[in-house]
Amino acid sequence: MPIEIRVDDVTSPDMLALLRTHADLMLALSPPGSCHFLPAEGLRTPDVTVWSMWDDDVLVGCGALKALPDGTGEVKSMHTRSDLRGQGHGRRMLEHIMAEAGRRNYSALYLETGSMVGFLPARRIYEAYGFEYCSPFGEYTLDPNSVFMQRPL
Repeated sequence: MPIEIRVDDVTSPDMLALLRTHADLMLALSPPGSCHFLPAEGLRTPDVTVWSMWDDDVLVGCGALKALPDGTGEVKSMHTRSDLRGQGHGRRMLEHIMAEAGRRNYSALYLETGSMVGFLPARRIYEAYGFEYCSPFGEYTLDPNSVFMQRPL
């Protein structure tokens, strides 16, 4: 069965466990005050759509799209299980999010990720999809542990 991406309500034990793993990784790679991931309850708001990625009954990864008030979107909560990385799952989720942002007629996509070496693989994926470095957006402020990226749509 092919990989399936579906809207997720962020309540299943599998999804909550994946989000805990994501949070633990972000906290391990970033100093306190420089982590900007959304906890499960922050992903259950009307302005955020979350998708989970499944290979049969195995949760592979997740991603989210947050609607911003200016008609743009923010990529959030991109995570692939560590034992399944390098197989293109992150790229597939990013393509899904970009396509959905296009369907919503967003003018651009933004994201924040870490500036440390542990975030280099993520930055390379975003760069490969045309994201460019930019100034902080929304409520973000300059932080040496963060980089901000944007891509017009």
